[in-house]
Amino acid sequence: MPMLADPSIKYKPYTPLDLPNRQWPAKVNRAPPIWLSTDLRDGNQALANPMTVAQKTIFFDTLVKCGFKEIEIAYPAASDTDFNFVRGLIEQGKVPDDVWIQVLTPAREDLIKRTVDAVAGSKKAIIHMYNATCHTFREVVFRNSKEETVRLAVKHTEIVRKLTEECTAKYGTQFRYEYSPETFSQTEPAFALEVCEAVKKAWGKAGAGDERIIFNLPATVEIGPPNHYADLVEHFCRNISEREKIIISLHPHNDRGTSIAAAELGILAGADRVEGCLFGNGERTGNVDLVNLALNLYTQGVHPGVDFSDIQAVIDVVTACNDLPVHPRHPYAGELVFTAFSGSHQDAIKKGFEAQRIRHQKAEQAGEQKWWDIPYLPIDPADLGCNYEAVIRVNAQSGKGGIAYIVQQHLGLELPRKMQVSFYQVIQDIADREAREMTVEDITTAFRETYHFGGSAYEGRLVLKSYRISSEPAPGGLTDEAVDERRQFDGTIAVDGVLRVIRGDGNGPLSALLDALRTHLDIDLSVREYSEHTIGQDQNAKAATYVELVPQSGDVKDTRRSSESWWGVGVDSDIAGSGLRAVLSAANRAIGDRQLPELKLSVGFNATTGQADVASAVLNSLQLELPRRLQASFFEVVQRAARDHGGEISYDDLVRLFRETYGYYEEEGRFAVKAFKMEHLPESGRARLSGDFVLNGKPVALEGEGNGPLSAAVEAVNRGLDGKVTIREYAEHSIGEGSEVKAASYVEIAYEGPGGSPKFTTWGVAIDHDITASGLKAVLAATRAVENADKAAKAAAGQQ
Repeated sequence: MPMLADPSIKYKPYTPLDLPNRQWPAKVNRAPPIWLSTDLRDGNQALANPMTVAQKTIFFDTLVKCGFKEIEIAYPAASDTDFNFVRGLIEQGKVPDDVWIQVLTPAREDLIKRTVDAVAGSKKAIIHMYNATCHTFREVVFRNSKEETVRLAVKHTEIVRKLTEECTAKYGTQFRYEYSPETFSQTEPAFALEVCEAVKKAWGKAGAGDERIIFNLPATVEIGPPNHYADLVEHFCRNISEREKIIISLHPHNDRGTSIAAAELGILAGADRVEGCLFGNGERTGNVDLVNLALNLYTQGVHPGVDFSDIQAVIDVVTACNDLPVHPRHPYAGELVFTAFSGSHQDAIKKGFEAQRIRHQKAEQAGEQKWWDIPYLPIDPADLGCNYEAVIRVNAQSGKGGIAYIVQQHLGLELPRKMQVSFYQVIQDIADREAREMTVEDITTAFRETYHFGGSAYEGRLVLKSYRISSEPAPGGLTDEAVDERRQFDGTIAVDGVLRVIRGDGNGPLSALLDALRTHLDIDLSVREYSEHTIGQDQNAKAATYVELVPQSGDVKDTRRSSESWWGVGVDSDIAGSGLRAVLSAANRAIGDRQLPELKLSVGFNATTGQADVASAVLNSLQLELPRRLQASFFEVVQRAARDHGGEISYDDLVRLFRETYGYYEEEGRFAVKAFKMEHLPESGRARLSGDFVLNGKPVALEGEGNGPLSAAVEAVNRGLDGKVTIREYAEHSIGEGSEVKAASYVEIAYEGPGGSPKFTTWGVAIDHDITASGLKAVLAATRAVENADKAAKAAAGQQ
């Protein structure tokens, strides 16, 4: 049957109450009510499969943990399960001393007796009796007059009084009494007052504090708007006698979807107590949701007196025991209530968090309150034990701000606006293609893969292995002006898995790296945008750098206006390192899968081979990252050797030439440290070296003093020479990882013969598990040419 064109022919509207000068609209609630959970009674009776005793026990423990002091635990006369559950709580001592357990009974003598027997021996118990009072129930269900309805309530109130007094005398249980004129919201207001006045008189013990009688005013069926319910409550509170001896309790149902509003307005109207269930379980559309009510107060700065600091744990218990889910949009508790998919909402939330962080810092410095004020989030999810992971979630409708927020929260990166736009398109393409929500893992993984960020699993074709930034005066500076410095990049990068040595010059580290990429790999790019920020604090702080690269063109304006660009990101403890990594991140995106110049495996005089190619060959064969000056020195050696072999030299011959030139052999032999000892000399502050060594295949004992091991070794060598050697440059790095790691050392020494001639420099290279030993071996290797030169110089001096 379709909906009626004129529903007024079928449904009567509620009758507004004539309540002059109503007070509740002008009131503001600044204190929590008394809470009563009826999950184990009203909630349980509404379940298709009522809870087992074990489930009810877990639920009861959860309510106690949340801080509820009044809990309606059962309708004991309804079943043996409910009766035994009540007895079990009491006999096992599971009810805390400050918690009142409440049990429900209808107005029937046998059931009242069974109910009182159920709570006998408990410390504190509330007997809750009810009978229906509205016209429909009186006339249709029970066929009682008003007078008979009042007599029923009075008679059974007297029975409750008699039985509870006997129980108190026998077991010491402290009782309170609650009476409900069931269907209060449908009962004539004057008749509701009449019934309750008669019940109060029959009880005869209403007093102060815990002796107050409880009158529960249920909206058993919600038949009007919440303001009407508030009028009914205020009318009752105004006209009931001895108001100070009464607790007015509310029990709103949610038939019209306004139980929360009805409860809140009912409290403004004078009520003291609210009965309901966690997350609104109950008959039909459910009881009022106590979690919702409590957290509404909390967001107004009023502690509700119950604790939902771990709301998910409460949800888990409730859903498991009720076998009912919490709706994803349920206030405070639903999976999606702190979630924004909309791009504009996400952008507002992201900006709100950023502004609040700054505002809170200023407030802390000024000793002021740090107020919560975030768009679309009336409560801080962290107060409920939730994290911010679900605050912004991404689908095809989401914006760049939400995606940037997730990257910021989970990767610590504050993306520049233009990079947000760029990455937003990446995510939109994935979301459109897969037609589903993008999870945090989806987004962070896409970011890592797009920008080759986050470790070896996401490396691109170009990977920075090591680098050194040096400086030299820029050419053309005037003597009376400050001279600009040029930066030189010397580094090792992996190109498609092959180690390459590249070198470049520029005004700064990034331009020097770009020059190296242009020179060695034909990657011609320029920086258009650059930004950076710090991640973390103190000694754990790192630099995050963002770079936008564009194709290099002859015209600077054309370069700046390029419609094609690639963003990159780098993070490093060193600001220069983070910038270099950002450049390579962007360069990886720029090159795509295009072919790059390969490392040449043969070099020759007058060929196009450069010294970086020679250094790359040594690096790939021996894992040695040659210092720039050693690269230049060896390149000259290679050119001379190639000249004698038709202009070319093979890869294997090049490596062999390196070993012979610098005395580099991994195995023990021509240069070795057998044993040595370092002693500190307190008088001079210097160090003494003594030990047994192998020098060019010959065992020797050396002893010398210096500021450290290497200078002491040089002094020891000088003791056997007429000339003199000095250390000109020293460099080192590690080879390998973990327990297999070794130290590689490079030493350049300068030799000056007796009388100042001859003069030359030479290098030594060595590796060892001990870094001091590798340095000493490098010094020894560097002196291999000195011995012969010194003998020749000495002989020449003797002939003169």
